[in-house]
Amino acid sequence: MKKRKENILQYEVFFEPNGDGYTVTVPKLPGLVTEGDNLKEAREMAQDAIKCYLEAILKDRPSSLTLITARPLRISY
Repeated sequence: MKKRKENILQYEVFFEPNGDGYTVTVPKLPGLVTEGDNLKEAREMAQDAIKCYLEAILKDRPSSLTLITARPLRISY
C-alpha cells in the first residue's frame, strides 16, 4: 500500500507571558488567539487552535483542485 502524501504547514507562533500563563498569537492567521496556564499547555492549545482555524477555512469555501487529494481505489469481487 502506498503512503499517503501529507502537506506540512508551518506557522510562526508567538508565546507572550501574561502573568497567569501565556497568550498565543499566529500572525499569518488573523484573529487566532489562544492561551495556556503554562508553556506546554499554551503549545497544545496553539496546535488545536491552528487545526480548527484551518478546518473552518476549508469548510467555508468552495473546494478547488489544489485541495483535492485522490488515491487509487482497489475493489475485489
